[in-house]
Amino acid sequence: MTKLTFAIKRAHPRFSYSAEAEATFQDGTTVDAQILEISSRGCYIDAIKPIPVGTELQLRISNGTSLCELQGKVIYTHPGLGMGISGMGVLFEDMAEEQRLAIESLLRELASKQAGASPS
Repeated sequence: MTKLTFAIKRAHPRFSYSAEAEATFQDGTTVDAQILEISSRGCYIDAIKPIPVGTELQLRISNGTSLCELQGKVIYTHPGLGMGISGMGVLFEDMAEEQRLAIESLLRELASKQAGASPS
């Protein structure tokens, strides 16, 4: 049987990115998370506590030298892989100009690093 492969077409390219994050919900509770991928419109996070689809949150992202806070909404979840960790896709919402510029700057840096690591 032939294995079919499909190209992933995305409107906004994703980049691997590792950063600590904290999700704060409308009731004030928080969940620690880890950013694994990021794009101009959202990110993929892992957390010990699954966050239901549709949950609105404030995501505080820290990579050691910088801090960014963004409004977001969970748009999909993946169950844990035996370690109790769940993955979630978060769509960024209502981004202020300063936040948008910070994300764009980060993405340019990640794209440059990725291009530098690719063989010619």
